[in-house]
Amino acid sequence: MPENNTIESTRKTMQANQLSLSVDCVIFGYGEEGLRILLLECSLPQYGGQWSLLGDFVQPDEDIDSAAHRVLHRYTGLNNVYLEQVMTFGHPDRHPLGRVVTTAYYSLIKRDEYNGRKAYDGFAVKWFPVHEVPQMAFDHMVILDSCVGKMRESLREHPIGFQLLPKQFTLTQLQTLYEVVLDINLDKRNFRRKLMSLNMLVPTGDIQKDVAHRPAGLYRFDYDEYQRKLSRGFRFEI
Repeated sequence: MPENNTIESTRKTMQANQLSLSVDCVIFGYGEEGLRILLLECSLPQYGGQWSLLGDFVQPDEDIDSAAHRVLHRYTGLNNVYLEQVMTFGHPDRHPLGRVVTTAYYSLIKRDEYNGRKAYDGFAVKWFPVHEVPQMAFDHMVILDSCVGKMRESLREHPIGFQLLPKQFTLTQLQTLYEVVLDINLDKRNFRRKLMSLNMLVPTGDIQKDVAHRPAGLYRFDYDEYQRKLSRGFRFEI
């Protein structure tokens, strides 16, 4: 029967491909030193001296998102971190050991909360400034560029940036975050007018402490108000 022939053909194709699935995580860390990315010294001899993203093969008993969370926890020690799937990369020659299709994710973490590894299996794990990334193995520079673009797009369209700030923050800290991560300069007056028009920044009544300059007022982001607006079709945009 034609149907059986199709099934058999599909089975043979799958066996011949010997396809492996992996995940690669672009881990961005934000802190006083700006925006950085966590990289692993590559273990493959043909990529000696180069660095790679943090990733692993997807196990037979786990889904792709679970694999990404596992990789993230392995290297950072963190749970419940913002993690977003970006796209899949499957060029036939992207991996020297065989046919490997990888799904890329990015995550955003606070650098001061990072308590992860300095090495893994004898290979260094290190933070690099996003603008000073060393030579990378595989197609990881292409993956990184895609994730940088997606992260910046999401930062403008969703309030994910507030997760990188203290629970109470100044408007200057908020503007600095957006300028650093988006790699742009923002007009102070227009930026504050835009943010305040969203009616989601709540003055806490507190001010900065132990600062050399005039202490500024502190704000918090109202996630409940954001969810209420979101349910009514609101679009967050910076």
